[in-house]
Amino acid sequence: MNLPKTKRGQKTLDNIVRAAEDLFYEKGYHATSIIDITNEADIALGTFYIYFKDKYSLYKYLLLSYSHEIRKAIAVDIKPSHTRFEAEKIGLKAFLHFIRKNKHVYNIIWESLYIDKTLFVDYYESFADRYAQALKKAQGEGEVVNVDPVILSYLLMGVSNFIGLKYVMFDEDNEEEFDTVVDKVMEILRAGMFLHTK
Repeated sequence: MNLPKTKRGQKTLDNIVRAAEDLFYEKGYHATSIIDITNEADIALGTFYIYFKDKYSLYKYLLLSYSHEIRKAIAVDIKPSHTRFEAEKIGLKAFLHFIRKNKHVYNIIWESLYIDKTLFVDYYESFADRYAQALKKAQGEGEVVNVDPVILSYLLMGVSNFIGLKYVMFDEDNEEEFDTVVDKVMEILRAGMFLHTK
């Protein structure tokens, strides 16, 4: 991928990316051609190749962008938090708001499993690695139980992903704030799931 050196170039790149997002979301990766993307972006076919080698490289760029954007959205919101519990609560809410504004992200990320499994694995492994590091730090400070931080990171990522599916993607008409559902998730995480165990 070639980064633009001018404002005009950045605008062209943004148009390509937006066009690809819309088409990948609407038609899927395999049903979308580079010509579809250039027509949607209103650019010449040759202009596409100034920025991307092929459709696959554009798709990889999108995945990387989403990873950065989601992490940034969460990091900005959790910065004022004083405890890991607060960070998890605020982070979940930030994630839900991000997905509500960018519903196409779910489709495009999850489709990577069927485009190139390595992309899908790398996306979540990278996310989990950073997450596990933060959890390990919280464990060292006595805020989080002493369990495998990698397993814990995937457990929490699973909670976020599927709460997002339910309350953003499945309940698309739901425009309520996420406070209640986030509070209930955090109650479960704080209390644990089982009442009696042997």
